[in-house]
Amino acid sequence: MSTDTRNHEAAEATPDREVRAAHPAAGAKTGKVGAGLFDPAQLLTSLPDAFRKLHPRVMVKSPVMFVVLTGSVATTVLAALDPADGFGWAITAWLWLTTLFANLAEAVAEGRGKAQADTLRKAKTDTVARRLTDGAEETVPGTALRVGDRVVCEAGDVIPGDGDVVEGVASVDESAITGESAPVIRESGGDRSAVTGGTKVLSDRVVIEITTKPGETFIDRMINLVEGAARQKTPNEIALNILLASLTVVFLLAVVTLKPFAGYAGADGQTSLIVLTALLVCLIPTTIGALLSAIGIAGMDRLVQRNVLATSGRAVEAAGDVSTLLLDKTGTITLGNRRAAEFLPVRGATEADLADAAQLSSLADETPEGRSVVVLAKEKYGLRERHPGELTGAAWVPFTAQTRMSGVDVGGRAVRKGAAASVLAWVERRGGAVPDDARTIGERISRAGGTPLLVAVEDGDGARVLGAVHLKDVVKDGMRERFDELRRMGIRTIMITGDNPLTAEAIAEEAGVDDFLAEATPEDKMALIKREQAGGKLVAMTGDGTNDAPALAQADVGVAMNTGTSAAKEAGNMVDLDSDPTKLIEIVEIGKQLLITRGALTTFSIANDVAKYFAIIPAMFAVAYPSLDKLNIMALASPESAILSAVIFNALIIVALVPLALKGVRYRPMSADRLLRRNLGVYGLGGLVAPFAGIKAIDMLVSLIPGLG
Repeated sequence: MSTDTRNHEAAEATPDREVRAAHPAAGAKTGKVGAGLFDPAQLLTSLPDAFRKLHPRVMVKSPVMFVVLTGSVATTVLAALDPADGFGWAITAWLWLTTLFANLAEAVAEGRGKAQADTLRKAKTDTVARRLTDGAEETVPGTALRVGDRVVCEAGDVIPGDGDVVEGVASVDESAITGESAPVIRESGGDRSAVTGGTKVLSDRVVIEITTKPGETFIDRMINLVEGAARQKTPNEIALNILLASLTVVFLLAVVTLKPFAGYAGADGQTSLIVLTALLVCLIPTTIGALLSAIGIAGMDRLVQRNVLATSGRAVEAAGDVSTLLLDKTGTITLGNRRAAEFLPVRGATEADLADAAQLSSLADETPEGRSVVVLAKEKYGLRERHPGELTGAAWVPFTAQTRMSGVDVGGRAVRKGAAASVLAWVERRGGAVPDDARTIGERISRAGGTPLLVAVEDGDGARVLGAVHLKDVVKDGMRERFDELRRMGIRTIMITGDNPLTAEAIAEEAGVDDFLAEATPEDKMALIKREQAGGKLVAMTGDGTNDAPALAQADVGVAMNTGTSAAKEAGNMVDLDSDPTKLIEIVEIGKQLLITRGALTTFSIANDVAKYFAIIPAMFAVAYPSLDKLNIMALASPESAILSAVIFNALIIVALVPLALKGVRYRPMSADRLLRRNLGVYGLGGLVAPFAGIKAIDMLVSLIPGLG
């Protein structure tokens, strides 16, 4: 298959982002996932898991909910000792429901991941591999392959394991992994050599070198991650758990001391163990304790919905704290695939001569840039599109990173096209004169944000520069607005490009990035990341090649493209299955949404506990201290109804907040102080007001029950 044919196929195989029916992220763009948060079928499926999570070994992982479980067991025993105590049984029932609702929130979040894992398992099949041993093929089970083995795959074969194409080129169906129906091209010797076990070869023949052990393939890792088996708590989550545990201990000590105080005050009858347990459960931060795990799982799930695999929760959280974004110019900030826009001849040369030479030097150039030169010469000057085979005795000079130019020697004439410095040096080596306006034209193109390609010729009149081809790289629509949003979030954006500084500066100014790194090498990227990190900043970047692996590993958030090499995917802590470099901006937004959601619900939970204090404490001691009745601002019917109403509200508010925990608080770019004011105003104030309204409404219903009014 020729390179031109592969480019044509790749162009026709533009991924349809809406084709996700067979993928675990199906519905991510249509809203179906969000609509199914309380789907009865999903709740019914998750309910057994919620009961299984009642085991103490599972509950002890959350200190807050373990205290609730212990209290539920204690009140069950106390209620059993006095079967006629309806109040005790009611408190017991709602305490168990509180524990169950907390487990159900986590089970629903995990259930969505398990559904995705089931879809992935269908893609994982036991395959037979054609292993190459000393040049001969042998058939072995896919599970028998080891790192370094080489296997042959032809049209119709399922790739038996993760690896890199080391020979050949083929069209591969990756819909089992990415959800995209369009095939992709995988070939040796580039940054599109990585293949994934479970995908299917559609055409041609390739030799693949296995890079992972059985059971550690990409699909295996995805299954473990999306169903939560490999999810580890992040540093912020651990810190918050420690805070919640500390608050629980403080409230536990406070509640324990109430018993002797009540006895001294003559209110011992209002401080039974059941009442004290109810008080403890209502005062400790049960709301955030119940939802904390679900928030973390949902954050990972939101990434999966966008076809991004995070190898750890730490990476998702780090994305929310990123302060520096390194963005590749081509394909991320600009559309990529630069196109020839015009021919600019030097004095003494004509546009027609320049166009003819530029087209001639590009006939064997199969890159999009080379093709665009041929097309522009044909459309603008009527030059017919010649083919390399028509030129008898032509010696084609391919482009290399060392020479930075290409061309052809034919009929006693040599034509070269390439980077300005390289072409000028070529002309000078052949004794040719360089016109003054050659450099001027190149600088003018660079300042306009384009890339100049100088064209020179050597014939009977000697070596000389004919002019320049202006290659345009168009900035994507909306990029300036997105960078403005990132700036409001306090994130600094740096564009990385191999272009010269003039071109880089023009593109950076048009796109609105904060800074740029021109003529960047892998070492330059590493040095930049280290400088940013030395200043206490978290850095995120994207990459797809082996030369990007060191920088991806050094970055706090390294997003590797799925089309990239195995080395890049191993080095990064996220893999974008769509191979869309702009996804990095979405990843940062998802990370920030995770942190914002956790912070908002923590604020609500703590404010919520303060409000419940005013419902229970006055009810407990109003008999002994009538003046405390002034704190009964909700005018609750009785001490028993007040306590029971608070316990019921404490359980129901968890259910009410499950959709918010799973969907996430809506993200809006804003500064930290504005975000704090918003959290305090919406969730802090809401956490104070909601219990007053909710407990009063529940009390009005509970007071209708005989013996509680």
